Amino acid sequence: MSDMINVALPKGRLGEKVYDIFEKCGFECPSIKEKNRKLIFENEEKGVRYFWVKPSDVAIYVERGAADIGVAGKDILLEYNPDVYELADLHMGKCRMAVAGKNDFRDDRTKTLKVATKFPNIARTYYNSISREIDIIKLNGSIEIAPILGLSDVIVDIVETGKTLIENDLRPYETIVPISARLISNKVSFKFKNAQITELAKKISEYCAE
Repeated sequence: MSDMINVALPKGRLGEKVYDIFEKCGFECPSIKEKNRKLIFENEEKGVRYFWVKPSDVAIYVERGAADIGVAGKDILLEYNPDVYELADLHMGKCRMAVAGKNDFRDDRTKTLKVATKFPNIARTYYNSISREIDIIKLNGSIEIAPILGLSDVIVDIVETGKTLIENDLRPYETIVPISARLISNKVSFKFKNAQITELAKKISEYCAE
């Protein structure tokens, strides 16, 4: 059982799409598609064990070795900087991390910029890179209303279609980094299960590149 590859999948639509890729690459586990509330599924013949976790927790499971590999958004990897290997870009869940503000926003560089975000580390790193003094306001939801109510000058958040911004009279001003789902590996697992993980990562990477 120790030779099995433990895979942390993000709950939700993205995780289901990711599992479909694993299945098409020859790492199927039929029980995962059964209607039940189980969280752990395994196929000893294929040497894989899958489990569902909250998307933001995947990197933690992988970093601490509860999972050998997993799939996490680039936003999570940049924000929390887990000590893991990034093996492949799955080209799924594509969006971008962006700076957005009211339509009439003008950056007055004589003042400290107030930035509302769920991603303080990403925001801080970005503004440090352009030598901009900021005041970070950490929020957990409804980021878009912060500039409307005057809580912040701008927001740093994930933008997919931009529809939510437009409906709230906001617009994106700057793309910080493109975001997509990444295949990651625990560093110790990569050393001791190298053959299995490398084979799996190669097949997944080749499939996603097609």
